[in-house]
Amino acid sequence: MKNYQPKNKNQNLIFAIFTFLFVFSINSQEKEEKKGNGIDNFVETFTFYPNKKKVEKDSSLYLSKIITAPIVSYSPETDFGFGIGAKYLFKFKGSGDETRTSNMPVSMLYTLNNQFFIYSGFEIFTNQEKWVISGNIIFQNYPRLYYGIGQNSPDTNEEIYDTYQFLIEPIILKQAFTRYLFLGGGFRYNTIYDTTVEEDGLLDTNMPSGFDGSTSTGVELALLYDSRDNILNASKGWYFEFTRGFYNTSLGGTHDFDLTRFDLRHYMKISQKNNDVLAFQAVGHFANGDVPLAELALFGNEQIMRGYIEGRYIEENLLAAQVEYRKTFKDSRFGFVAFVGAGDVFSKSTDLSLNDLKLNYGVGLRFMLDKKEKLNVRFDYGAGNESAGNFYVNIAEAF
Repeated sequence: MKNYQPKNKNQNLIFAIFTFLFVFSINSQEKEEKKGNGIDNFVETFTFYPNKKKVEKDSSLYLSKIITAPIVSYSPETDFGFGIGAKYLFKFKGSGDETRTSNMPVSMLYTLNNQFFIYSGFEIFTNQEKWVISGNIIFQNYPRLYYGIGQNSPDTNEEIYDTYQFLIEPIILKQAFTRYLFLGGGFRYNTIYDTTVEEDGLLDTNMPSGFDGSTSTGVELALLYDSRDNILNASKGWYFEFTRGFYNTSLGGTHDFDLTRFDLRHYMKISQKNNDVLAFQAVGHFANGDVPLAELALFGNEQIMRGYIEGRYIEENLLAAQVEYRKTFKDSRFGFVAFVGAGDVFSKSTDLSLNDLKLNYGVGLRFMLDKKEKLNVRFDYGAGNESAGNFYVNIAEAF
């Protein structure tokens, strides 16, 4: 389950410098008529085909590929980040067009804010999509900003605390009742340690549960409905992911609580004449019990409520939604998006008011890095009614 914590920026790290792609795209129309253009040649240089010889003998096999490249990313939480990454795209033997491509990214990144991320995520489809195996493995050092808990914490509260995190979260789901519905579960282990807080600061004074470290160990029940036509850049279909996690000290954790999360998306083409898409998303995060600081909902990041610093507001519960218009220019690698969203964090449902929702809006550019997989580099600018605005550079769509 994508729970809007730092792991999400890892899953979408950029595989090449954005401006570098623009340079390569100059006169791309002329180069397209030749054997290959600059971008295709650049991507091919860093692409490996582990089963190429087998595919030459058996054309029914899917040509798996590992795309490796230097990583460059930017978000207001991290500043610029640099590293290396790989994305493994494959299908099991016996899978045809009815089975979507499995995706396993691996990334290592160091940022100008002295942060590091090591991340491996996966979304694996077995033959004919009878099973789906998904999850995340994270090891990171992530200094983050803290403003206090609640939906009205002031900017003047800002302070920095440093922490390490190790998380592992595998989920196995089986196809049930219909093609796109999957049911299953897994476990989640999330430990926060070596936390350093500002002496006599807000955290040190208020000492919220788990402020100096925590371990969450629990089992999860999961439901997935996924009819997207493309995992990396959908143009039609629905996506609904729901998890219900139970965390207990008897399982080796430090806190007793439960956590419910959902992620609902819908994609639709504007017309039959072009490839423009309207994309909708709604997310929810609901925690109950002795919830440690690391498991509270974080408001704002490069995926939803763009424009707000990640964790600008934190609380037990969060609801947010956004809509994005995606314009693709004919015979061009370039695209354009515009988005608007709204949401808030809250402790009790009575604290959530439509009149007080926090808004965001923004625009972005797209550059298609991999035509076959429809993999885009994105450059977004987002702002809100309580935010001066922030820039984001990343790979793949925000949702």
